[in-house]
Amino acid sequence: MRDLWTAIALVLVIEGCLYALFPEGMRRAAARATALPPQMLRVVGLAAACAGVALVWVVRH
Repeated sequence: MRDLWTAIALVLVIEGCLYALFPEGMRRAAARATALPPQMLRVVGLAAACAGVALVWVVRH
């Protein structure tokens, strides 16, 4: 459970840094995301989640 909270905290750190360093770029990215159809967001989200799981598995083994 400790690893899960660490991972969530790291996501917040990385996302916070992106917003702090590139506020306009993040605003444009969010605007583009709202223009995408929901199915495309699902596919991209699922692909990102699968890539994350694979990366964690590679790093841990």
